[in-house]
Amino acid sequence: MPWRGRKVHRRNRIRVENLSRLLSYILGHRPDEFGLVPDAEGFIGYKELLQAIHEEPGWGYVKLGDIREVLMGASRSLFDSDENRIRALERRWQIDAGSPERMPAILYLAVRKRAHAHVMGKGLASERNVVLSADPEFAMRIGKRRDPKPVLLEVQTATARQRNSSFAAFGALYLTKEIPAECISGPPVEEEPVPRKTEKPKEERVGRKEDFLPGSFLLDPLRDPAPHRGLKGKKGKSWKEEARKVRRRRSE
Repeated sequence: MPWRGRKVHRRNRIRVENLSRLLSYILGHRPDEFGLVPDAEGFIGYKELLQAIHEEPGWGYVKLGDIREVLMGASRSLFDSDENRIRALERRWQIDAGSPERMPAILYLAVRKRAHAHVMGKGLASERNVVLSADPEFAMRIGKRRDPKPVLLEVQTATARQRNSSFAAFGALYLTKEIPAECISGPPVEEEPVPRKTEKPKEERVGRKEDFLPGSFLLDPLRDPAPHRGLKGKKGKSWKEEARKVRRRRSE
């Protein structure tokens, strides 16, 4: 193999190995550090995983093909995957199912802008985990994966617990299934302006033009360029009288 080819091959191998280490850390050690919550089987969707990786400096180039390259390489025994998900076979994290004894007084989450009014009025209820953070910036980072301009909300944890909301700790994150509306505070809901209906100006009616069909036109005898056409083939009554007078004279 030429020297340049060996250099490219070595560079590609290092890139794959570095990505393998990053995946091992995210999937097997601290998914919470990246705002990720695996499912009950330990899987994380490729879409969510790539979003989290792209937020890390220097990792914006990673695509699904790069992850699949790791899965076909020397580190393939470290992971399990299917068409849409991936997990580490050795996982050192766990979700604390019991409610934490100590919790921050306020937790944050960022919701889609279009869901802002609904959440403030009805609260949050989800079959999947609602992910909260004690760090508002980190909550916004997670929220921007669903909406480029999410709305940051605060959750009063003591009030939520009094309303029978239960929380689970997962590293730096907190998980819950339901948050009543009275426990949530945030910026006022922006009312969308109702577009006004603009009335079309009434068309001025000239004569009876509205009665004519498309393609027709109005004849104006005063503007006829050849008014003599109306007299073609017709003569006045005076010539008949003159002819009768001539015939009378001849017969006399």
